[in-house]
Amino acid sequence: MNDFVFENSTRVYFGAGCVGKYLPALLGDYGPNVLLVYGGGSVKKNGAYDAVVKALADAGKTVTEFGGVPANPTYSLVLKGAAIAKEKNIDFILAAGGGSVMDCAKAVSMAARCAGDAWQRFWANRGVVDFEPIPLGVVVTVCGTGSEVNGGAVITNEAEKVKTDRDYPACNPRFALLDPTYTYTVPQAQLAASGFDILSHVMETYFSEPDEENVSDDISEALMRGVVRDLRASMKNPRDYNARGNLMWESSMAENRIIKLGKKLDFQCHQLEHQMSAFTNCGHGKGLAVIHPVCYRHIYKCGLKKFARFAQRVWNVDGTGRSQEETAMAGIEALASFIKELRLPTTLRELGFTDKSVLSKIAGSTNITPGCCKQMTSGEILEILEECW
Repeated sequence: MNDFVFENSTRVYFGAGCVGKYLPALLGDYGPNVLLVYGGGSVKKNGAYDAVVKALADAGKTVTEFGGVPANPTYSLVLKGAAIAKEKNIDFILAAGGGSVMDCAKAVSMAARCAGDAWQRFWANRGVVDFEPIPLGVVVTVCGTGSEVNGGAVITNEAEKVKTDRDYPACNPRFALLDPTYTYTVPQAQLAASGFDILSHVMETYFSEPDEENVSDDISEALMRGVVRDLRASMKNPRDYNARGNLMWESSMAENRIIKLGKKLDFQCHQLEHQMSAFTNCGHGKGLAVIHPVCYRHIYKCGLKKFARFAQRVWNVDGTGRSQEETAMAGIEALASFIKELRLPTTLRELGFTDKSVLSKIAGSTNITPGCCKQMTSGEILEILEECW
């Protein structure tokens, strides 16, 4: 394994009813003014909003609501939230929702207290956090991004057509409350897309150096098998508490930095999807589902041993009588079949793309990652996009 330094400061509380059980006391450690960040209203359907508001009232907090956070939160929205945080002298931010809500809350916590342009300092470039962001906590209602256990925030600069992910440990939530029952009402299509995002996070970590047997990859293989199992069970029965709880924790495990220890990291598919959504605002998990099989067919020969291992250990492909290349390809096709099983899109047209000319702009602006087993070029990324069409 490569050298590493491990840090994760988020305390996780897991289980049904954890919000009412723990949140009032947790809020006692912070000042009176709280910014409550949430999305389009699903938190008011699944019971999370009522539980959070009651806990805030029990803790005697003055609450300012910042709702309506969409998928793919924008920098202009972050600035709006930061202005509110400054005006209301916010002491603590509480995010209730999925990854977009959590990401927006983190970015607001940074922008409200940093000097200068937060985008240029911390998203366009990797900056040094020389101040204390507004502390925050999260109540997770949609699992997928793992944002509850890291300092990462994916923000879109709509003016520049750039979507960027940065992970700053200073933005780690102080606590994360994970109640699997809040995920029961997530629509099937969203469940499939967010579940595939979990799988994508693990795959993007797994298919990177080192290729020798290592602890991080061992955990990743177990997580990938678990996501496939638990996503299938959750799709069959949305109120399967065990499956939903497993999926929620698998999401956190994929992004709490543990499986990344000693790894070079890849995330080339994520970088490509980020630019797809920067130009089209497409759904993240759905975009990844379109990209992954096509991208892997392009690169698998450069990581043949790992792709063959993936086929056998994750998809139970029998390598008997198969070459290593045939085994690897069988694993990629098993992945593609799983995507179809989830009824996720498999082409850009199914995803809603109508203008093929945008593909060259996406390819030209996609960040090339050094961790991919095959060093990509903008030209090959354009080929992948055209094959995805």
